[in-house]
Amino acid sequence: MKIALFTDTFAPQVNGVARTLQRLVHHFEHRKVPYQLFVPETIQQTDVYSHHIHSFFSLPFFLYPECRMALPNPFTIRQQIDAFKPDLIHITTPFNIGLSGLHYGKKLNIPMVGSYHTHFDHYLKYYKLTFMSEGLWKFMKWFYSHFNMTFVPSKETKAHLVRRGFTNIDLWTRGVDCFQFSPKHKDTSLYERFNIKKKYVLLFVGRMAPEKDLETLQAVMEQLPERIKNEVHWIYVGDGPLLQEYKENFTQNITFTGYLAGSELASIYALADLFVFPSTTETFGNVVLEALASGTPAIVANAGGVTEIVTHEQTGIICEAKSPTSFISAIERLLSDEILRLQMGYEARKYARSQSWETIFDNLLLQYEKAYSMSHSDMKLVSSHH
Repeated sequence: MKIALFTDTFAPQVNGVARTLQRLVHHFEHRKVPYQLFVPETIQQTDVYSHHIHSFFSLPFFLYPECRMALPNPFTIRQQIDAFKPDLIHITTPFNIGLSGLHYGKKLNIPMVGSYHTHFDHYLKYYKLTFMSEGLWKFMKWFYSHFNMTFVPSKETKAHLVRRGFTNIDLWTRGVDCFQFSPKHKDTSLYERFNIKKKYVLLFVGRMAPEKDLETLQAVMEQLPERIKNEVHWIYVGDGPLLQEYKENFTQNITFTGYLAGSELASIYALADLFVFPSTTETFGNVVLEALASGTPAIVANAGGVTEIVTHEQTGIICEAKSPTSFISAIERLLSDEILRLQMGYEARKYARSQSWETIFDNLLLQYEKAYSMSHSDMKLVSSHH
């Protein structure tokens, strides 16, 4: 089956969607699935997939600079689709490139599936743009109504869309690479490099932006009881609009690394005693699964897709969203009970090992087949009525 993938975000951009799609493309290669990619141009486009990639001039998107708004060339897209003749189009974003895919899918009668990755409606609250919410939902509902199936990363996301009247929603969860992320990668030289003189390391990984509920984390840092504050070193991994402000406000017992990937990131996950992640806007939360794979228990909010990754009291603690006191008591409890913390780390790793990308992507390929055959049975129905 030949797949055309249309997305407004792809590696080397930095976000969960881009990284998941990059892995999906690796899987296409691994399973010898013929594919073509339609993506925004980025400065350092990787040439690994160059013979499969068609990229278009793009500009940063104001709500989310890591996502790019491309200006696709309809003529080129039409030419490429005619030459490739895909059996199925997979559209992952409702922006310009996604819309181009939708246009040609409809025009050329090619079966289409979509995937929903980001709660943009939640983001609007953090940027004081809630007045745009109804218009956004109308557009999203129209956009996703064209697909045989819409894939979502968590049951929470599915429920969120069903409430809004979306149909044909199927689960496509996320996996983790347990070789890349593992307790084995703990690197003690980091204590010196980051000037860590405290007993415990608490970690946050993610975009340094309002929609990650960093306000909650800031309050946690400020309100921790003195005896715990004096034993803790914080590490923030990530880039974004709030990074500068945080660097100015917090200077004691804290390290801001900026964006990290690969073995550098893996060694920090493995070093941390706890992963603290207050975000309430995640459709999944890849970073939480990476922490668990590294044997690091996670403390998360009871909102969004993260609640399906962490098992409360077993691989971490699920706290009341936006409640600094709830997060503080979870941190206190796990730092004061080493046996419980190690037990949770062990269970976390065990769970992560059951979430392999290979199984998840193979399942997606089966869902592609199903969506394709849905279209063909619809066509037979139509022709038999004529």
